[in-house]
Amino acid sequence: MATTSRVTAQDAAGDESVQGGSGPRATQGGTAAAAARRTADGFLSAGFPWYGLDEVFTGPRRLMQVGTAADGTVQHGAIGHGDEPSIRSEAAGGEKERFAVVVTVAASPLRHSGDGTGVLDATTASSAAWLAGSGLLAHTWPPQLDHSLRDDWLDQQTETAFELADDLAGPAWSTLSLPVDGVPTPFHYRESEFGWVLAGTTDNGVHIGAYGRGMSAYGLGFSVMDVSAYVD
Repeated sequence: MATTSRVTAQDAAGDESVQGGSGPRATQGGTAAAAARRTADGFLSAGFPWYGLDEVFTGPRRLMQVGTAADGTVQHGAIGHGDEPSIRSEAAGGEKERFAVVVTVAASPLRHSGDGTGVLDATTASSAAWLAGSGLLAHTWPPQLDHSLRDDWLDQQTETAFELADDLAGPAWSTLSLPVDGVPTPFHYRESEFGWVLAGTTDNGVHIGAYGRGMSAYGLGFSVMDVSAYVD
């Protein structure tokens, strides 16, 4: 598949926001703050526009993790909307989370690796679909699954997500049109018991992926975001 990299599900999910978290000790708080600063710097230094839900969405937003190449160049990142997703199952009780995470992947052509030993695939909508699909799985825990087996389940499901993302024309995907900066844009879309995933490409070549639960994908729209407004 033409992806930016075969990242882990946790990387794709963007578990840490720029607000970070504070542990019981000062050293933990300092580490979280440093990680949040690096994340914020990554968003600000990216050489491509960041997409999020458009102005129709009026709920909370937050910057999540960025993914970088070996040379430190930012390649992709995620912006969260609505509830902050947590790893939980239907069996955990309480209200269902309502969230959507938008993943932006830089347009990148077929190119040589930094060390000159290989070739990196061009990014495509499949790249965004893979990151979105594995991101959704990172926040999923089937209620019938024992805690000790979750890692095995996650490995298996992320491999399936990779294969599905490599076949956007296959029967697992349908198509829908959603506005991007006001322009109707085709997206590949699929649903599962864990939530939904979609992926497409903007007019400027940047790829958008998204995943969510509790929010309908059919009413979404995307637009370029000024990420500086979300950086302390």
